[in-house]
Amino acid sequence: MLDDSLLRALLGESRSIAIIGAKDKPGQAVDRVGRYLMDQGYRVFPVHPVRKTVWGLPAATCLAELPEPVDIVNLFRAPEYCPGHAREVLQLGWKPRLFWMQLGIRSTEARQALAKTGIALVEDSCIMVEHARLLRPSFTTQGQGL
Repeated sequence: MLDDSLLRALLGESRSIAIIGAKDKPGQAVDRVGRYLMDQGYRVFPVHPVRKTVWGLPAATCLAELPEPVDIVNLFRAPEYCPGHAREVLQLGWKPRLFWMQLGIRSTEARQALAKTGIALVEDSCIMVEHARLLRPSFTTQGQGL
């Protein structure tokens, strides 16, 4: 895991996020996280091989089909698919700042593929939880707590 100051900077400076495996099915983690990120002001780009829209937004079938480069690639895919997505990132004409594998997802092969690219990598962590922890002060720290 990246240290808090670097992660805070990456999340705070980023404006756009591609969510691979995006689904707007209520009750699923990907739906909660996607909606949270949109509520926080990020431009979210759903990526799904079959769905045409997610959260009312057009869905790309792969990263190469995105209408513009993104700052963060967030994966909601099983670990065995992560190396392929890392290779997909390496084939793009641009590179994201951050490659994020959600809670429960780790991939040594993806980590190794991206190791010397300058792309930061997070494994086995929820971007929503980390964003809230690092960028949304609690009521207590704002002097509004009990």
